[in-house]
Amino acid sequence: MKNTLITLTLVSSLFAGMLASTQAKEVALDKVVAIVNSGVVLESEVKELLQNIKDNAEKNGQSLPSDRALRTQVMDKLINDSLVLQMGERMGVQVSDAQLDDTITNMAKENNLTLTQFRDAIVADGMDYEKYRETVRTELITGEVRRASVRRRVSITPQEIGNLLTEMKAQTNQDVEYNLGHILIEFPPEPTQADMNAAKERADKVIELLNNGSDFGKIAIASSGGPNALEGGDMGWRGINEMPTLFSEIVDGKNKGEVFGPIRTGLGFSIVKILDIRGRQVVEIEEVNARHILIEPTIILSEAKAEEMLQGFLKQIEAGEADFAELAKEHSDGPTGVRGGELGWNDPKSYDPAFRDALATLDIDQYHKPFRSSFGWHLVQLTGRRMLDATKQMNENRAAQILYNRKFGMESARWMKETRDEAYIEIFEQDAN
Repeated sequence: MKNTLITLTLVSSLFAGMLASTQAKEVALDKVVAIVNSGVVLESEVKELLQNIKDNAEKNGQSLPSDRALRTQVMDKLINDSLVLQMGERMGVQVSDAQLDDTITNMAKENNLTLTQFRDAIVADGMDYEKYRETVRTELITGEVRRASVRRRVSITPQEIGNLLTEMKAQTNQDVEYNLGHILIEFPPEPTQADMNAAKERADKVIELLNNGSDFGKIAIASSGGPNALEGGDMGWRGINEMPTLFSEIVDGKNKGEVFGPIRTGLGFSIVKILDIRGRQVVEIEEVNARHILIEPTIILSEAKAEEMLQGFLKQIEAGEADFAELAKEHSDGPTGVRGGELGWNDPKSYDPAFRDALATLDIDQYHKPFRSSFGWHLVQLTGRRMLDATKQMNENRAAQILYNRKFGMESARWMKETRDEAYIEIFEQDAN
């Protein structure tokens, strides 16, 4: 009995000590500060985001509004994120660990850091790396849901693109200068109709020579009656507003190397060439013209036999014993065979990598020895290269993107408001402290 009493006393003392300890170390539980449809926003989430914003502001020397105003903004963001994430779950939007790792790796590269260095930097800033990863995942999911939901609400018409291009052109034309070449085929004093016809014939002949690659400066020195004849017709650098109105209307927005004329004036027929342009972004892309004979291996026709056939064709062509186009029509697989293997002008990047790389090694009219691509075995000849001015297409794409970004911002805000209006949101008393 005595032992039993001692045991009960010890247990009672231990229990009393535990109770006292629990009361002394009272821990505040996390609490729900908002209900958002089927989700909730927790006080710990609000405090964590508030602290991150304050830390970043302090690091960047940025001033912040009052805690109450800042908390309101943070609550709005967390509520919006909760709504969008719930929508993402219904849509089946997911970001795998591999996709997340790729994104974070790219973020590290943008900061000229390795992934390990980037992780260390996150930890050094006082953040938990795993929480940071999940924050990035959340941003990726909400971004994808927002794009998918808002994209279909944005429409852009060709008229809008055209109007914006006109505005952009007016703004950039002030900085654009053209180096023009000018050839004047003069009329004699008091010209007759026969004199004007003869001048027109000479001007047409000059245009023909220039289009066939003749040197502009040389022709200008020999034939021009203009004041810049001895300088090869070079008028120097001029802005649109600094050149004769007739010339400015013709060359505005045109490309380097273009020739215009004959343009009749009171002095004769003018021929103008854009020798160079500066102050305007010019984007050029390369195109190649080629033809090929394609042999696709089969169960009957082995890889080695296909290569051997093409090697034989190459020997016949080089010896003058066979015509490339006829061999292509007779033997080439694929849709180009009927055209004699002609592929036409294309961006080399659009081809299979092996085909693209083979063309890159060739001079014009040169053949490449038989090689394998994902389509089969090829015998290819490069027949031309040219550079195209893609500035117009680039500007159109840029205008379309500017309009899209403008409308996306407005539609995104409108979509978010509609989403909140349709949701059940209950916000509990906010603790500014």
